Parts: sequence; structure tokens; C-alpha cells
Amino acid sequence: MAVNTNNAYGKISISDLSIAKVASHTATESYGIVEVVSHCFKDSLSLLTKKKDGGRGIKVTTVGNRIYIDVYVVIKYGVSIVAVAESLKEAIKYKVEAFTGMVVATVNVNVVGVKL
Repeated sequence: MAVNTNNAYGKISISDLSIAKVASHTATESYGIVEVVSHCFKDSLSLLTKKKDGGRGIKVTTVGNRIYIDVYVVIKYGVSIVAVAESLKEAIKYKVEAFTGMVVATVNVNVVGVKL
């Protein structure tokens, strides 16, 4: 699916994959995040076949002009999980809203593991 909007100049359509890439890039450059990991078997399989789409570990759902994002991450050992998760939520919300011009309704951070 995609997020669609109209303005005086025409129609704008932004794919879920491009939103996922922005969210993934934001997550990997955030403090305390070791990596963004796959959340389903299909993503793991595409990794094995060397098919890289850049949206690994991010699930984007769009309903109307609202965006819902699920992020699956591994966090660095010794940092506050709550603080890192809240910071990641705010960063992804800000960057995706700036990128799309649409409203991000929710960002769910799923901590899959902890690494040293």
C-alpha cells in the first residue's frame, strides 16, 4: 500500500517501502540501537538470498493518511531500554512526518534482544 495525498499540483503517492527505509535508517543511527532485525520469516529468507530492500525489521501499515510503524530492534546492553525506546519513537515519528508530510499515528518499538 501507499500513502496518498493531493494538492494544487497533483497527486503524491509514497510507498510503504520508502517509509520503512527512512524509519530503518533513523533507527540504525539512533543511540543505543545495535541493529534492526527481521520480524518475520519472509525477511529472514530474503536476507539469505541476498535480496536487500532496506526496510528489514520495519513494518509499515497505512490507513487513509495515517501511518502506523512497528520497529524490531536489538538494544545495547547497559542502556535504559525505556529511554532508548522513547527516543527512537520520537526520532522515527519526526523523520517520517518530515519526509512524508503525513501524520504518524503510532510507532511501536519491539525490543527483540540485548547485545554487549
